[in-house]
Amino acid sequence: MTRFVIDAPVAIRLATDGSVIPAGHALLAPALLRSQALSILYGSVGRGEIDRRTAKKVLDGIRALRVRLLGDRVLQSTAWDVAHTLGWPDTYQAEYVALTRLHADALVTFDTELAAAASKLVTTASLTEVLREP
Repeated sequence: MTRFVIDAPVAIRLATDGSVIPAGHALLAPALLRSQALSILYGSVGRGEIDRRTAKKVLDGIRALRVRLLGDRVLQSTAWDVAHTLGWPDTYQAEYVALTRLHADALVTFDTELAAAASKLVTTASLTEVLREP
């Protein structure tokens, strides 16, 4: 089984597209994914990019994804170390990298800066790889 860590924008895309994750793959994310997705969608509604009803449907789609959410002490400690190693001002993105280091095969993000920095410590993958049958 291939385990992918996904960030909030990837979760939003999967939910928006109604994507089906192949049985041979597992999705993981730090627990903060829920709050980040909520905040991104709230901002999209505020900017008039989508309406509230659509945002709520996307949130329901994210909840329907089988994503294992983690946020234990070991993850937090590792995120601290990752943020320090990469010189980041906070640990939000570091949680995704840390989770990948601890429990996954690859990190999936659309954020090219995050992917470039993370690739120093973990493997990155594309959304296409997540959706491809193993």
